[in-house]
Amino acid sequence: MTTETDAVKSVAGLMALAARTAPKAVGIDSISIEVVTGKDLKLLGDEMIRMAEESGVEFFGINGRQVKESDACVLIGVAGRQGLGADCSGCGYATCVEMAEALKKTRKKGTAYAGPNCVLKVSDLGIAVGSAVKTASIHNVDNRIMYSAGVVALKLGRLKGCSVAYGIPLKASGKNIFFDIQFKH
Repeated sequence: MTTETDAVKSVAGLMALAARTAPKAVGIDSISIEVVTGKDLKLLGDEMIRMAEESGVEFFGINGRQVKESDACVLIGVAGRQGLGADCSGCGYATCVEMAEALKKTRKKGTAYAGPNCVLKVSDLGIAVGSAVKTASIHNVDNRIMYSAGVVALKLGRLKGCSVAYGIPLKASGKNIFFDIQFKH
């Protein structure tokens, strides 16, 4: 454990705070946040690599290796499968009640994210993620927003009740590990 690693873990806590206090539509908080370190971080990375091998989606493996090299990963998800009562039609249905009815019929297995999802809640997730990475940036912690880490976190049963999630791995080192990536194709 280095001083930098300890500092990254402190910043992860500040990122969780920034995500929690970010503005939410209709003032309703449907965001879940977890900070993953140690063995859980390795498990997340290993599962991302396994999914890459199984699916042939190369960037899941690249991201998985980056997660394993990280000092921490902030997971942020949203419980997006309940409407807010705004009847905005952003989910593709005329009303929140219609979306709820559609949910009963669309229990898709094997998809990254189950939908439909309330667009206002998914927007809340984006604002929370943006607030979190802003905080990392202010404190000079290298980071990257990863769809792949969020998908795998949900698959592993993290962020209970969430339907959409992202992972933000964090690292303090002399070179940013999240860029200059070499793809095979």
